[in-house]
Amino acid sequence: MNRAVSDGAVPEPSLPDEERDAFAKGVAQFNDGLFFECHDTLEEVWSGVRGPARDFFQGLIQVSVGFYHFGNGNRGGALRMLERGLKRLEKYPDRYCRVELCGLRREVAEWRARIEAGEGFPDDLARLPRARLEADPAAD
Repeated sequence: MNRAVSDGAVPEPSLPDEERDAFAKGVAQFNDGLFFECHDTLEEVWSGVRGPARDFFQGLIQVSVGFYHFGNGNRGGALRMLERGLKRLEKYPDRYCRVELCGLRREVAEWRARIEAGEGFPDDLARLPRARLEADPAAD
């Protein structure tokens, strides 16, 4: 079941508690630079989602895989996956499923350009994009 959205945007999925927790865990893994683990965690959530929200989760997974490739020196794979992820995320509003997408898309696009220009993986993971997750109102 999806929550209705009044402005015609893609409706957000209603995730069960276990999937909401897994989603939050995947976002935390992404922010900690655990891109492979993030991919695995978010893929579990994605596999249970139906409807228009599926591309959102797949886009986040592809961005995570892109940074995983980048960290392993696979620039081509990183560029392809980041581009695919950005393409999937572009149809969603600036805030979706509690993620501040506007900033995330901007930061990922900036890093994609930096990778394309030859910049290496940073020593400080804090320089990489972060997924900002709003508090879960269902947890109250």
